[in-house]
Parts: sequence; structure tokens; C-alpha cells
Amino acid sequence: MNTVTLKVSAKINLSLDVTGKYDNGYHEIESIFQSVGIYDTLTVTKLDSPEIVISCSDPDVPCDKRNIVYKAAELFFRETKIIGGAQIHIEKEIPSQAGLGGGSSDGAGVLYALNMLYDTGLYGRKLTELGGKVSADTAFFTVGGTAYVRGIGEEIQSIRYIPKVDMVIAKGASGISTPEAYSKIDRLVSPIHPETQKLLKAIDKGKFLSKCKLCQNIFEMVTDLKDVTNLKRQMMENGAMTSVMSGSGSSVFGIFPDKESAMKCADILKEKYPFATYCRAVPNSIIIE
Repeated sequence: MNTVTLKVSAKINLSLDVTGKYDNGYHEIESIFQSVGIYDTLTVTKLDSPEIVISCSDPDVPCDKRNIVYKAAELFFRETKIIGGAQIHIEKEIPSQAGLGGGSSDGAGVLYALNMLYDTGLYGRKLTELGGKVSADTAFFTVGGTAYVRGIGEEIQSIRYIPKVDMVIAKGASGISTPEAYSKIDRLVSPIHPETQKLLKAIDKGKFLSKCKLCQNIFEMVTDLKDVTNLKRQMMENGAMTSVMSGSGSSVFGIFPDKESAMKCADILKEKYPFATYCRAVPNSIIIE
């Protein structure tokens, strides 16, 4: 086997809270992550020479050492002590600066693909630990599904998978800087924290849809983008049961009672925003083509 093609999913935060800050400057979070059916496609090819070559369908994505994919591949060869290389092509569908984890997901996909190509046996916990050295979100994407996440994102506990929930995810033209968003969180006085534990119990009892209004995101308290406010409003006006920003922004997801109402809303939003799509919750982050 010299080439592997796989699809890697986006994720949303069904709940996201910042519960503290460590001495090293990292923030402590409490969150529920969910893989969703929006995918980048990666084609990874073995190279005999020790080089990492990246190409991407999106010209705005850097194809050098700034890309998480490069960092993931570099880490793989360093940790396994394999002298080899990889050519990696990314077909982007997951929007950037959206709070959907697209870059981290690509990183997890590359680790998975290289593990297959070089037959290194890094599955399960070993692959997750390696992903955690790339980024906290990359660690999640090696697991996927529905997960309760704590610490800086490295404490990942798989929980009961929510049903194949119908949803719409949309993003305006503006992005949000994650460091800037966390800086604003640090300046909050008496923030209102999401009820993550209540949402966890609802998911555990199989009652996610009836309790989906418990989906909340503390970063909405420091976000002043009109697109976020307008998207939330328009989703609710078009049948959403709830609508919440994902991650530090700037994408917004809406949970819908059925596919028909979700698709109708997605079609309306596509006329107004650069990214809007119908999708569903999915049980895995990585699909081998």
C-alpha cells in the first residue's frame, strides 16, 4: 500500500465552558464534542525521501510548517523513528476559523493514514496520545463520536452517541481569533456558565433532543459578530429547536426536529452566507475511502 484516501469530519461543541486557567497560560475547559458530517478529504502517499509535501484545494490554507498536517506528519516520523516521507493533498470542505476543528481533524487523519501506510500499529489510545501532542482537538478526532472533554482538551471520555440528529451549520464571512476570544473570556466578571453536567445526564438517558436547549457556549458572551447573532436568529425563525455558536466561533449550528425543516433552513441561509449546509451527527471522525 502506497496511498491512502480518507475523509475526516468536522466537530461542534454541544456545550463549551472555560472553567479555569493554568499557570502556563492554557485554559481549562469542560465541553461535549460531537463529530458532524462535514468532511475534508485527504490523500496521503508514501515517499521514499524524507520530506513532507502538502497541497490544498483552498489557496488560503498554508502548505508549509504552519499547517497542522505538517506538524502531525513531522511528529509521526520523529516518534516512530521512521525515515520516510509523505505527500499529502487536502480537499477542503470544512471552513476555516469556524470553531469546527478542520485543521485538527486533518492532523488526525494524517496520523491515521501514516499509521496504515507504515504499519506502525498505533491504534486506540496510542494514536490518541500521539494526536494530543499535535493539538487537543486532534486527540479528539482520533476518537470521534460524542465525547466529554476536560482539561486543556486532552481528557477525552467517549459517552453515549446522540441520535443521528438533523442540523444546519453556517458561517458568515468573518472569522474569530481564538487567542483573542480567550483573552476576552479572562476579562469576564461573573460569567454565566453552561449547564454541561445537565446536558451530559440528558445524553446518558437518551433525551438529547428534548433537552437540546441545554446546548450552550460561554464564548457567546464575548462574541460581537453580527453574523453570529443573525444566524442564530434566522435558524430559530426557520424551525430550529436551539441554535448555538461552536467553539470560539464563528460558525453557528442549529438543531432541528427533522431533515425536511433543516434542509429548508440550509437552503435559505445559502442565499445569504458563504457557508451553510445540512448535516447530521456522526459516530466516527475518520472514514477510509
